[in-house]
Amino acid sequence: MPSYVYFRQEIVPLSEAKIGVMTNSFHYGNACFEGVRGNWNSQQGQLHLFRLKEHYERMLRGCRLLKIDLPYTIDDLCRITVEMVEKCGFQEDLYVRPVAYKSSEALGVRLHDLEDDFFVFAFPWGPYLPDKVRCCVTSWRCAREVPRAKINGLYVNNALAKSEAIENGFDEGIMLTSDGYVAEGTGENLFLVKDGRLVTPAVYCSILLGITRDTVMRLAKEELGIETEERIIERSELYTADECFLTGTAANITPVSEIDRRKTGDGEIGEVTRKLQQLYFDVIRGNDAKYIDWCMPVYKK
Repeated sequence: MPSYVYFRQEIVPLSEAKIGVMTNSFHYGNACFEGVRGNWNSQQGQLHLFRLKEHYERMLRGCRLLKIDLPYTIDDLCRITVEMVEKCGFQEDLYVRPVAYKSSEALGVRLHDLEDDFFVFAFPWGPYLPDKVRCCVTSWRCAREVPRAKINGLYVNNALAKSEAIENGFDEGIMLTSDGYVAEGTGENLFLVKDGRLVTPAVYCSILLGITRDTVMRLAKEELGIETEERIIERSELYTADECFLTGTAANITPVSEIDRRKTGDGEIGEVTRKLQQLYFDVIRGNDAKYIDWCMPVYKK
């Protein structure tokens, strides 16, 4: 089934959307993006876009940082995205990629005196990671002075860390801060379970403020009565935690079975992780009425 893209203010086949080789953002990374999950519910015959509004709120914060001025409100962006995904007609889990970028075909390092544009496309995408992952701490660290936004140019560090992990026989890499504290995975936030509580790196630990991260903390508190402690995490704590899992739009909630060839717990999915996974998958597929406002339906009924 062909996919579509909203590109230059119209919905066109994805294969027809082309960007020139001199496009400024291609050379300097001055674009920001989001990743949004579309979750197919076969019983309902419905595709739900999870926390779409929150994703666009975060993207527009990145736009302000990069001086990208889009002529769209958040409601406009949500409407455009739903229309584009509906046009695709997929009946399976998918991934939506919105991008706001400097579209001028002009070279030179700057943010000013450049045109801005936006596109969004969707494509089928199943699990990003295995059911449980083997991780290593990578040699590539999160820089201290970076904005906490999904800015294209910042992700080269993550790409270096991911490839290092894969090439050394692991599924995913864990990055440290410049001070040597635990930060995040290459595309995920990280949680530990210690003595029945959740622990995750604090906002000031060079992490992205993940929407799945926020979802997990809220579900843990409201549904399981488990508080989350946001603080500095020493590297050694990775090896002594009862459970560890990664969270992200692509990764959902993925258990970590070992870190640096040290087993996490018994190497299997832990009790808290399992409960959160079950809650999360019910929520994102629109099966939990309490959180239905987080799910934007695509197909008209």
